[in-house]
Amino acid sequence: MTKSKNSLTVIQLNDSHAYFDLHQEMFWQGNQAVYRPAGGYARIATLVKQIRAANPERVLFCDCGDTLHGTYPVLKTQGQALIPVLNSLGLDAMTAHWEFAYGPAAFKQRAAELSYPMLAINVYDQATKERFFPPYSVKEIGGWRIGIVGVASNIIDKTMPPSFSAGVEFTLGREELPPIIDVLRTQEKVELIVLISHLGFSQDMKLLSEVEGIDVCLSGHTHNRLYKPALQGKTLVIQSGCHGSFLGRLDLEIDGGRVVDYQHQLLEVEAKIAPDPAVGDLIRQALAPYQDELSTVVGKTATALNRGTTLETTMDNFLLQALQESTGAQLAFSNGWRYGAPIIPGEVILNDLYNIIPMNPPISTVELTGEEIVAMLEENLQRTFARDPYDQMGGYVKRSLGLNAYIKIENPPGQRVQQVFVGDEEMQPGRYYPTAFVTEQGVAPKYGRNRQQHPERSIEALRTYLSRHRPLRAELRGTFVAV
Repeated sequence: MTKSKNSLTVIQLNDSHAYFDLHQEMFWQGNQAVYRPAGGYARIATLVKQIRAANPERVLFCDCGDTLHGTYPVLKTQGQALIPVLNSLGLDAMTAHWEFAYGPAAFKQRAAELSYPMLAINVYDQATKERFFPPYSVKEIGGWRIGIVGVASNIIDKTMPPSFSAGVEFTLGREELPPIIDVLRTQEKVELIVLISHLGFSQDMKLLSEVEGIDVCLSGHTHNRLYKPALQGKTLVIQSGCHGSFLGRLDLEIDGGRVVDYQHQLLEVEAKIAPDPAVGDLIRQALAPYQDELSTVVGKTATALNRGTTLETTMDNFLLQALQESTGAQLAFSNGWRYGAPIIPGEVILNDLYNIIPMNPPISTVELTGEEIVAMLEENLQRTFARDPYDQMGGYVKRSLGLNAYIKIENPPGQRVQQVFVGDEEMQPGRYYPTAFVTEQGVAPKYGRNRQQHPERSIEALRTYLSRHRPLRAELRGTFVAV
């Protein structure tokens, strides 16, 4: 598509999880995973400058959130370390999810430091019932008025630790969206409406099947690499991977206030891209206080560790093996987190461990009955695979070790778990199983007895495990088998 005076380029960044610089990324090649370096905001800056040069004054650049959380420097500073870098990129708007990890008050302070608006139609102050952030903004680009609407993740007060949502509440945004669209069309007189969402791809597709009037949806949360846009009614939907390893580029031809043609590219932020010098300097300044500590070699792995698959991952098997060894527990559980850049075979540095579990939570133990474990798995499988996308509230399947579960993904709620074995024995409903876990997302407070928090934290357990197992092996075990 040749550029014309009616062309607009939309750039998407989503789920970059504060990966400041080049890191390993996983790609599929045939039936196996391969790894190569990608990403970093300085390379993103170079790509964005090239795109802007190709279509001057006609570029919209939005971030779908999961940006201010995920690596050690950004957690250590409650997001502040990344602010100068983000402000250098020329973004137009953003929405949120893990940004609430620092608590709503701290997040609001970070948002105020950004040079572009944080948008959310669906986050409310519990006391005042006022919106916590503006619902939309209007940008004049290339002679058009463009309405940008934000929808934050709606699961923060439903599945995340309570501190994330202290004093605020979240809705899906389904009821709020039509009136906002009407305001943008009739009062703001916009010609194009772009939705930046952190609901997840399947949730966005359902929402857009119910609500008309959105021209483009930039979808986040589920880390999909969409190599071509999905079309829901007249709405173009794209999503662009994670860890800042990709940018989504959508070139639109607009006529009479509607999109008449488009081209899409999922752009890999390749290692060979020359980093933008000014942004590179900002990154070095942000990382300098932590460089020596985080580059410490803490072990060696023979297994490629990744978090890129739904039912089980090598990265989480490493974490769970460390929990089991730390506590002597028979079983271990953690959350099905999606973020965490791969670690390739060879030396492991401390930074790699913080990328696995940047919050460094304490290790806990609990005794669970077989009946509770099955109920917990059923709840998690429903949140992951619910037929109604609005009921999906997961990351991936709950990470588990010490058991084997045979599941029917397509079954209705409460009927997915077929059989569970601990070793060679079928799990007994009334028997108690000693269990290690991290965070309430690993084992919710409603389950189990004799819950204890241990003095050892996750990073310490991972370091200790690496010192005892050199090289590390954490291969897939077939913990969950879809039958």
